[in-house]
Amino acid sequence: MTDGVRLEVRGVHHAYRRLSVLEDIDLVAEPGEVLVLIGPSGCGKSTLLSIMGGMLAPTRGSVRCAGSVADDCLNPLTYVFQDFALLPWRTVAGNVALVLEGTPLPRAAQAQRVAEVLALTGLADIAGAWPKQLSGGMRQRVGIARALAVRPACLLMDEPLSALDAQTRDLLQDEFATLIARAGTTTVYVTHNLREAVRLGQRIAVLSRRPGRLRAMLRIDRPVVGRDMAEPMLSAI
Repeated sequence: MTDGVRLEVRGVHHAYRRLSVLEDIDLVAEPGEVLVLIGPSGCGKSTLLSIMGGMLAPTRGSVRCAGSVADDCLNPLTYVFQDFALLPWRTVAGNVALVLEGTPLPRAAQAQRVAEVLALTGLADIAGAWPKQLSGGMRQRVGIARALAVRPACLLMDEPLSALDAQTRDLLQDEFATLIARAGTTTVYVTHNLREAVRLGQRIAVLSRRPGRLRAMLRIDRPVVGRDMAEPMLSAI
């Protein structure tokens, strides 16, 4: 949907007072790739994502964002959280349209974008439904559609499937992989689920227990590696 950006993390360290959370993190998210951050709870994955997105300044180190951002991109770095955060008094289409309100886009162009992302995410048939009528998986899909409506150059996704039950999460992994590929944006995806990481990622950055350090960088050969390869990869991590 838009050109990707390159996020370069160099020597990042972060601490909350005396509690060291991240130490000496060096990694790069290349344009258009899906980089997954994985590690145990409390290892600093979400903190690192916030630093990469500019929401949090590191105690030490730097993050550099470079590359091409398309003219129709309204928000280069866009977050998707595990909390669906849908407004109950707005329909599916209304929730997606929310991020376009107040932008320079004319109303007709806004409506067209909403229609496009609803079609992309398979929500066109329920555009008039209310959040309370949707399953957890469908509500998260609305959250993805809302994020894509701004045509981001980079998607920052913080465990967007973790609030769902295991069966729904497994079903949505394939859908997410397809949606991310179609969007074509640089994507940094946080998870603690190895199967999810292998299914979605092109590269996997493995963080240690707190303080989080980069233990390994695994490259996924997409034509060869699939979900059935997740268990054997445990030994590599």
